Amino acid sequence: MAKILVAMSGGVDSSTAALLLRDQGHDIEGAYIKNWMAEWNPIGDCPWERDAADARAVAEALGIRFRIVNMIGDYRVHVVDYLLEGYASGVTPNPDVYCNREIKFGTFLALARREGFDGVGTGHYARIVEGADGVRSIYEGRDPGKDQSYFLAMLRPEQIASAWFPLGELLKRDVRAAAAAAGLPTAAKKDSQGICFVGKVRIQDFLREYLPEKPGPVVDLDGRVLGEHSGLHNYTLGQRRGIRVASPEPNTAYVVVEKRTTTNELVIGYDRPDTAGLYASRATLVNLNATGAELPRDAKIEARPRYRAPRTAVRFIRGENDVAEVVFEQPQRALAPGQICALYDGERLLGAGVFARIGVE
Repeated sequence: MAKILVAMSGGVDSSTAALLLRDQGHDIEGAYIKNWMAEWNPIGDCPWERDAADARAVAEALGIRFRIVNMIGDYRVHVVDYLLEGYASGVTPNPDVYCNREIKFGTFLALARREGFDGVGTGHYARIVEGADGVRSIYEGRDPGKDQSYFLAMLRPEQIASAWFPLGELLKRDVRAAAAAAGLPTAAKKDSQGICFVGKVRIQDFLREYLPEKPGPVVDLDGRVLGEHSGLHNYTLGQRRGIRVASPEPNTAYVVVEKRTTTNELVIGYDRPDTAGLYASRATLVNLNATGAELPRDAKIEARPRYRAPRTAVRFIRGENDVAEVVFEQPQRALAPGQICALYDGERLLGAGVFARIGVE
């Protein structure tokens, strides 16, 4: 059995994770991670004190020790600055992925190790499978509607070696049932929504607090000016709503197909397969990460280009300096630079890369 520090957010998933780890015989302690928005939140709803109180109530019900860990500074450096710099440069970052790598399995895991814990536990819907050689790999969670392996694709092998995901074999309904059977106060609590540290707030409202508005022209693929945008950081590729330009074609909406940072132009086209730039069969990945052994040089594997997207067949060609090319068997809609492309061998997570250049073969 292991000594595990469990990240408890005050929700039913992390509460049940703590319950299961305790019942498996592990020596556990709970911790609520106080993040950046807990200190200062002029917008939205980030009820950290209520969540922390719920986490403490669960810990008391389980009879385990509990603490609040202040990681506000780490969030600012590793997650908030990454988010703001990404949007300011015209790409679409994925803060939840880096929150996992840099916070939960970064500074939080480091704190746990310093205090003699073997690792950390979380309420992620993913499985860890240990091979005959003792090496641990991440697999998709059993619940196809809740699988969160995508968000763990940037974890390094040494982080996975110190991680526990006890919900991986369960369906969401089973998690709530286990929490209710144990009398946990969070059994019926609604799931939280939003970015890991922002809370219940639109990303555009959050960005408005930190990035200056820089209006510019909305143009079509022929360069005709059709309107004005409020700032490129407020849009992402494939977006249909909020463009505020009516399409002249019935039953066909406009969609964002490009963000030109050099000219501050937002390029839109019709949301259909023949629109130039909307679908791509090839992309370049940078900042490659392998969750186990190194990624293959040239292989047919599968990729998930965004959370909720199904795994799709690709040819993966790894070059030098953490750069690779992925060629999709089927063209993909609205691949966005800055987003994570998770890589799989069946249900086994191989790692990931960051979309850099998008192109059509």
